[in-house]
Amino acid sequence: MNGSPLFSLFPSFATGFGLSLGLIVAIGAQNAFVLRQGLRGEHVLPVVLFCALADAMLVALGVVGMGGVLDRMPGLAPALTLGGAAFLLAYAAMAWRRALRPGKLQAAATSGVRSPLPRVMAQTAAFTLLNPHVYLDTVLLVGAVGAQQAGMGRAVFVAGSALASAGWFAALGSGARLLAPLFARPQAWRWLDALVGTVMLLLGTVLAAQALSAITH
Repeated sequence: MNGSPLFSLFPSFATGFGLSLGLIVAIGAQNAFVLRQGLRGEHVLPVVLFCALADAMLVALGVVGMGGVLDRMPGLAPALTLGGAAFLLAYAAMAWRRALRPGKLQAAATSGVRSPLPRVMAQTAAFTLLNPHVYLDTVLLVGAVGAQQAGMGRAVFVAGSALASAGWFAALGSGARLLAPLFARPQAWRWLDALVGTVMLLLGTVLAAQALSAITH
């Protein structure tokens, strides 16, 4: 069983899933907006679908784009891997720092007036696509890691990343009324940031080991 093609692709899936989930759960404007829509019960499904599909598209574009670069310049892979490892280790340190001084996720209070769908989707697009960090995280960092997966591993990596994104936004939107009181408490973010920091530390260590192995061989 361990030699089956499906089993051999699991590390690529797990890397895509863990990396994307660790990056996406950080407190941010997009998460607050999705939570707000969930609290209002307003256009939740289209908002969640847009956020999830946008993330999947950006990751896929990053993997394809970075994959083309690495196919033409294979010697660049170790440098990108080391850069990604450094970023993840720095991200882990920031997550642990936030865990020591936790914040809270706040959503705007509902006014009882239902916003039109076009306006809500325009706001969703702005929160998703006008944030420069989304391109650093999804296109460059996640894309570079995914591009180094072998063969079908790239597609499986994108699938894992897309599943993590879709699952998070679906939970945030549909479970907002349950999640909001929890994440209004700094202690909840303390534990979440500690978990994110641990995941990023593990991923960064693995990437660093892979890069050093490629350089020394």
